[in-house]
Amino acid sequence: MPDLLTLAQGVAERAYAPYSKYQVGCALETSSGKIITGCNVENASYGLTICAERNTIFHAVAEEGPGMKIARLSVICLGHEFPPCGACRQVIAEFSLPGGASEVTFLRDGKPVTMTIAQLLPETFAL
Repeated sequence: MPDLLTLAQGVAERAYAPYSKYQVGCALETSSGKIITGCNVENASYGLTICAERNTIFHAVAEEGPGMKIARLSVICLGHEFPPCGACRQVIAEFSLPGGASEVTFLRDGKPVTMTIAQLLPETFAL
């Protein structure tokens, strides 16, 4: 089983973050076992910036189609520690395993923390 945090760290080093200096990387494993990575890409028009998690998820959908499901996802920011933002949590939930069972791993106090997306976002928006 690949270490997704290590993969996320490697791709974070390639992030385009000239404005915030927050280099974020993400790696996910789909329910079919495919590994996808991505990083944040900033833009001078901040609203056009894309987070690493959403970049990775959208790439996974492009690879597997609209039925893609996230089995597990890891995110890391070089020099900082935080879980996915609210917008990313909602997108993770959209492509989660049933019941919000997809696992999300991030660093807290230098140690990996793993939670389900249902724990990170207990009240998802749904149509």
